[in-house]
Amino acid sequence: MVKYPELFHQEKSEDVPISSSDMKVRDMIVERCSRNDIRNFVEKWHYSKNINGVKSQYCFALYYKRYLIGAAIFSWMAMANVWKSYVDKEEDFIELRRLCCIDDTPRNTESYFIGHCMRWLRKNTKIIKIIAYSDPHYGHIGTIYKATNFKYLGQTSKSKVIVMGDRVWHEKTIRNQHGGSVKPYALKLKKSLELGKAHFEHREGKHIYLFNLR
Repeated sequence: MVKYPELFHQEKSEDVPISSSDMKVRDMIVERCSRNDIRNFVEKWHYSKNINGVKSQYCFALYYKRYLIGAAIFSWMAMANVWKSYVDKEEDFIELRRLCCIDDTPRNTESYFIGHCMRWLRKNTKIIKIIAYSDPHYGHIGTIYKATNFKYLGQTSKSKVIVMGDRVWHEKTIRNQHGGSVKPYALKLKKSLELGKAHFEHREGKHIYLFNLR
């Protein structure tokens, strides 16, 4: 497949000079890419508005007519030890941490995208199961996961998050460390809490979906 690095920075739907009514899902291209290739796109189109703390093990980009219209990030679990409930070894389990597309895409775009990503993972890794979460706070109930044969497992416990503007972080973010020191963005977020520019908020549990890759 051909890569189009010069177009990795397309962030707005109006930058793609074609409407969903003219797009054909079968003509879309899925490519494995780097975290930096899709960082700006995810921060624009995913409801979380950030990828801080996401260990991006496998990243994928979705193109149409050479324009970036979707992004996905699969990585090891955000919550430690969750894998123990599903598999024998941590490396057999992965989470779909980010999935987003521009607003104006035709029906079945996301299922086509996820399907291609999972086929790549099945062929090129030894991963056994994939977990995904949908956040009801943003009106997401996991419709796309149901459409791609994920099994619904219920909801997580309620959580505590940090909200600043239109961005949201798990409350544990302010304790994230690297090399024994708190990460710079965690310190900045902690300072924002102290200044009242950010606040804690309790959220409803997320919906849990599981897919058996093999």
